Amino acid sequence: MIIDLPSTTTSQLNKKMVELRERGGAVALGRVLTLVIVAEDDEQLEAAIDAANEASREHPSRVIVVAKGARTAAPRIDGQIRVGGDAGASEVIVLRLYGALANQGQSAVVPLLLPDAPIVTWWPGTAPKFPAKDPLGQLAQRRITDSAAEKNPIRALSARAKSYVDGDTDLAWTRLTNWRAQLVAALDLPPHERITGASVTGEADSPSTELLAGWLAEYLRVPVKRVKTTSAQGIVAVKLDRPSGAIELVRPDGRTGTLTQPGQPKRRISLRRRDTRDCLIEELRRLDPDEIYEAALHGLSKLSAARKKTAASKTTTTKVNA
Repeated sequence: MIIDLPSTTTSQLNKKMVELRERGGAVALGRVLTLVIVAEDDEQLEAAIDAANEASREHPSRVIVVAKGARTAAPRIDGQIRVGGDAGASEVIVLRLYGALANQGQSAVVPLLLPDAPIVTWWPGTAPKFPAKDPLGQLAQRRITDSAAEKNPIRALSARAKSYVDGDTDLAWTRLTNWRAQLVAALDLPPHERITGASVTGEADSPSTELLAGWLAEYLRVPVKRVKTTSAQGIVAVKLDRPSGAIELVRPDGRTGTLTQPGQPKRRISLRRRDTRDCLIEELRRLDPDEIYEAALHGLSKLSAARKKTAASKTTTTKVNA
């Protein structure tokens, strides 16, 4: 069910929500959190709501979508409430703010928050340079961005590294979960030798590739080369050098990877790119700080240092980017 409330107020929206719950028998007590989505346009808004609706089947929530209307218009709030089949296991409130209210998202959201429930703010598109200082970010225990959705993903990722505070995370990082799991599992197999070097190959503007390289640099404490390619999208390959031979995980088609290591048969592994819904579900499972993501951001600076050292010594022919 979708109910439009043009030129409304937050009090009227709350009153309508109570009326709908009483009529339908649903209660807010089953909601485990409030998810605030900051959308830039209608296409992004609908895609984000679809992902949130799917995620709500594991994390029943109140979803509040904040969209900016024309700043030249008279100040008003156009509201929309979605419940039932149009909201998954959630209740969705869409706020379109016009005029002077366009920059007052926090004031519009606060009266609609669930009492005593955690708050997560998600920017599915362009995010502020310092999410924790943004008015809607200040409300949240968890702030989700997506560097891959930015106009300049690598620059956005660098900004995330500078602005990181506990509670920040990025869907570009969440997309790496399967890659990290496979690499850790491969290192658990014999021979148990020290890694002497590594390389990560992927698109030049792939923030996930950057984060994977940063994670390896931080935890393996070895030189990590960041190699650019135009042959495929996203992450293409990871190579971990060992005295007895390298571990290689290669995914040329974005769907299936091949793991190769000495003394073991080649194995084909499902490494399909994760969609936004799956990444959002994973991120909503935790509200505590993600120390591993923070470490991967720190590792980005090691990639930059390694690149400068390599360029100065001219000992390699591989083009490396931080």
